[in-house]
Formats: sequence, C-alpha cells, structure tokens
Amino acid sequence: MKKYEFWFVVGSQFLYGPEVLETVEARAREMAAALTKVLPYPMVYKVTAKTNKEIRDVVKEANYRDECAGIVTWCHTFSPSKMWIDGLRDLQKPWLHFATQYNKEIPNDEIDMDFMNLNQAAHGDREHGFIGARLRKPRKIVAGYWQDEKVHRRIADWMRAAVGVAVSKDMKVMRFGDNMREVAVTEGDKVEVQTKLGWQVNTWAVGDLVKEMGKVTEAEIDALVKEYEAAYDIATDNTAAIRYQAKEEIAMKKMLDREGCRAFTNTFQDLYGMEQLPGLASQHLMAQGYGYGGEGDWKVSAMTAILKAMGEGGNGASGFMEDYTYHLVEGQEYSLGAHMLEVCPSLAAGKPRIETHHLGIGMNEKDPARLVFEGKAGKGIVVSLIDMGGRLRLIVQDIEAVKPIMPMPNLPVARVMWRALPDLTTGVECWITAGGAHHTVLSYDVTAGQMRDWARMMDIEFVHIGADTTPEKLEEELLVKDLVWRLK
Repeated sequence: MKKYEFWFVVGSQFLYGPEVLETVEARAREMAAALTKVLPYPMVYKVTAKTNKEIRDVVKEANYRDECAGIVTWCHTFSPSKMWIDGLRDLQKPWLHFATQYNKEIPNDEIDMDFMNLNQAAHGDREHGFIGARLRKPRKIVAGYWQDEKVHRRIADWMRAAVGVAVSKDMKVMRFGDNMREVAVTEGDKVEVQTKLGWQVNTWAVGDLVKEMGKVTEAEIDALVKEYEAAYDIATDNTAAIRYQAKEEIAMKKMLDREGCRAFTNTFQDLYGMEQLPGLASQHLMAQGYGYGGEGDWKVSAMTAILKAMGEGGNGASGFMEDYTYHLVEGQEYSLGAHMLEVCPSLAAGKPRIETHHLGIGMNEKDPARLVFEGKAGKGIVVSLIDMGGRLRLIVQDIEAVKPIMPMPNLPVARVMWRALPDLTTGVECWITAGGAHHTVLSYDVTAGQMRDWARMMDIEFVHIGADTTPEKLEEELLVKDLVWRLK
C-alpha cells in the first residue's frame, strides 16, 4: 500500500492583519498535528490560503501528487468564496469540508470584537459551503468540534473512502481468459469503467500463465509451502496438490506485480494446460490484498481490491463472495455464501484448514487444494457493482453474519452465513429488484456510509438496502434515480 496522506487547507484573507494570520496558521498546524495522531492517515497542513493563486497552486499540486488522497478545507476566519472558484473547479481529488472552530466554548469574560474577528468559522464555513453548492462539486461535510471522537470517526470513514478512490484510479485488472459463457452480470463496458472509475481491465492468455508456471523453481515452492504451514492447518496428505497451488500462486503473483495489477479473474471453463483451478493460490493472494473475481467477473475483482484497501490497516476483512443457497425455516432465515474454492481467509472465524477434494465442475485434471473455514459472526455489508447500460450502479446491503447454524461436514469449501436486512426474504426481493449480482464483496470492515461516500466521489449511482428498506420504497427510489441518471 502507498503511504497516503490528506492535505489541510485553511481559508482566510488579508483583511485581519498579519498577527491574526500568524495565529490562524499556528492553530491550523496544531490541529493537523493532533488529528494525525487519531486518524488512520496523516493530516498535513499545507497553507492558509488568502488568494485565488494560493488556492489554485495547492490544488494543482494535490492533483498531481500520488500520495495526496484528498484535501480537507476549513475556514478559520471569513474567506471570500469567489477566490475558491478556480481551485475547486480544477480539483480532481476528494474534498471534505470540515466545519469546525478552534475554541469549543464561547468565552463569556473574554469575548470581544477582536475575538469575533479571529474566530469566524461559523461565518467563513457558510460562505465556503455556498460555493461548493453553487459549483455542484462532490464533497463531504463534517461539522463538529475538532477534538471530539465522533468527528474523528466521521473523518476517518471519509478518509478510507477517499483511499478507495485513489486505489480505484490506479486499478489494473488481469483477466486470465474471458468471462464464463452466457453469463450477463459479469459483463460490462470496460471503456466506460475506465473513463468513470479509472480501471484498466485487460486479458492475458491462460497459456501465458502456464508458461510462467513452468519457470517456478522448487525452492520457490518450498518457501511458499512453509508460509502455508505457518498460516493454516494442513488437513490433507495430498502434498502434490498443495505444491501445485503454490506454483500457480507464485506465477500469478509474478505476472500481477510485473504488470502493476491489483486484481485478477479466471474461470473454470478456461484452464488450458493447468491441472487445477487455482483455489488455495487465489485465497492466499486475496489474503495479501489482491482482488479476485470468479468466472471472469472483473467488476467484483476490482471492488474486492478496493474494499480491502479501504479496510483496517489497508487490507481489511473483505472478500469475494457468492450467494449460494437459503435456509428458509421460519424464524431462522439465512443466506449461505460460498464459492467453489475462492473465499478469502480474512473472513475466517478461526484458523483455516488446507484440504483437497474433487471439484466436479470445470476442466480440473486433479483435486484442487483449498482453504476450508467458517466465516465469523458480526455486522457487515455485501456490495455489487453493476452496469445498467449507460451508467454504473453500486448496490450495498447491510447484513448480520452468524456462526453457521449447522456444521455441514460434507461441504468442502469456505462458507459464511448471514441474515440480509431488513430480513432475508425482503432483502432478497430488494436485491433482485435493484439488479444486484450473485457475486459480491462481503466486508466486515467497510460500512454502507463509506461506500456511499465512495460512490459520490466516483459520481455513480448508489443504492442502499438496510433495516428500513421496503420493496415499495425501493421501487419508487429506483424509478426516480433512473430518471435523474438518464439526464446526467
């Protein structure tokens, strides 16, 4: 992960004299340093902007500095907003307007006109807010005292979404072969996605991967197998299958890193020259932060990498998922999510086991090794990005994951069980109404609010299915959004 940072740009003007400007800068530096200690990424003070040129200069620099993931603006005093027009118009990075003030309380005995001239955030932030609204510029507004924990949490959430934008703009997806034949939802307009989200989605032949696998040495395989033994329980005597998966992983990682790709796809219909569909190999790559999509689903592959980057520590508990089957016993309605092989161990409740089993689908010559585990309980979301023809729609549903209510001893794959909100059947109806895919990203780290921020920054449609959603309300919402987005 790159070492991202956020730039703190403070607004003022020359009207108040040099002493006031010195105080504003000193306070801004103090605030940035204090916020850096409690936020997931550094807050770097850049300038107390007093002119159009100062604002344009800092925006130009922010746009072209890869480490800058966004800017945070605050108007300590009154900052005339016309001088912000050119800079904000040119801004290409996420923007948070922080409506705060240095002092928490009104000092009854000290307040005078000098205090009022210096502490005009209530005045300045409204002027600053107007120009953001007038320019119709995407922004996040956070109001509150700069030392409050609630404010810190909201800024931290936005920062993670902004990092997701930075990762998206630099996203390259390596497709080993094409999509699964005849599947609609895994398709999409790659040109539109690159234009809108920044993703470069291209294909490499499976034969290229097989050729790379032929270059992997036994010493390299030995080293990776030791990593497997340290991280997972070995529950198979089929060491040849484990070593073959290690060979696949090493080859894929070399190709991904050489091409600068953060995500990849494959399909069980195209394994020409390979003995096994990459299972353990794909899972261990996901554990390192790479995104994955089954059956050639490049949209979910890229989204997996983005949500991982947005999560805790820059590689959170997020992973590729697929809705498989339901438990529809009244009062115990759950969805069982899994995949043939490829579920990320970051979702595991305990230490995963390496097992080998027959895979009765696809072109496998031998039994693939894979990680088997139960997902952990907790609140989370599932995310689906779909191409609606002319626009992209991001669908996010709140879920409550549970410990699987049965052991399922004959199911040889990783699995997660959850209840979709507002309840399983209503949630399913709403998901299908919105066009949500069967492939998703399941995340315990990223929230619906963060994904809303991300969608807003990327200028795409956002649909949230939660505790208060009904099919009727959702149909009305989708109708309105369809009209609005057709006009954009």
